[in-house]
Amino acid sequence: MKSEVLFGPAGLGPTKSAIATLEAFHAQGLRACELAFTHGAYIKSEQDARAIGKRATELGIELSIHAPYFVNLNSEDAEKRAKTRERIMECCKVGEWLGAKVVVFHPGYYREGVDRIQAYTVVKEGILELMKEIQRNKWKIQLAPETMGKVNVFGSIDEISRLAQETGCAVCIDFAHILARDKKVDYALILKAFPQEEWHVHFSGIVYGEKGEKHHIKTGTKEWKELLAHLPAGKKIRIINESPDMVADAVTGIKLWKKI
Repeated sequence: MKSEVLFGPAGLGPTKSAIATLEAFHAQGLRACELAFTHGAYIKSEQDARAIGKRATELGIELSIHAPYFVNLNSEDAEKRAKTRERIMECCKVGEWLGAKVVVFHPGYYREGVDRIQAYTVVKEGILELMKEIQRNKWKIQLAPETMGKVNVFGSIDEISRLAQETGCAVCIDFAHILARDKKVDYALILKAFPQEEWHVHFSGIVYGEKGEKHHIKTGTKEWKELLAHLPAGKKIRIINESPDMVADAVTGIKLWKKI
């Protein structure tokens, strides 16, 4: 059975124009959209958030959120770890108003003198604390730690897979990041690592070097075709495009997927 794949961009834009933007996305066949809270949760009003979420539901567009870049669940500073949890929880609160499916976030950095096993334990504990708070609030939104593109950053396939298995969190599988970090994309390994029925995916072109990701670039047709040809059957998959031309690239993805 062919998977249900929803395509969309990694950005919605200002609150005032959000509903009009969603309607424009719908007209182009887009069925997903990730709000970039990368510098903080910029939607402040619950009323605004619920109105945006209601219109997204009417249009059949599934929303998600990207939490701020400046979070680090593995910081050596307890206060910084607490601030990280606060920022992610703020995204979860607004995301709940929006009816968003997941909050994507970068788990943290490795630090000198702390091995990767210890780093994993600290990040896992932070996620479990966040999940307890989500449960206390009776929210439906899920946390989705992301596979990361730099070799010195927490977020390998194995680390994100283990977090999902051991905490029950969702995941964000960033295929561009995986390519940049591992210098190849092992689709069989990814399928084994992430057996979930629902995938939240990031994708774009990417420039990388020995240490991993440098920056995102426009998504080539060749790259789209390779990814789409390797998507597993029988899943629900949201593909969020993060290229500099994210809307046009997501539309290209739709067109290519229809031909498969």
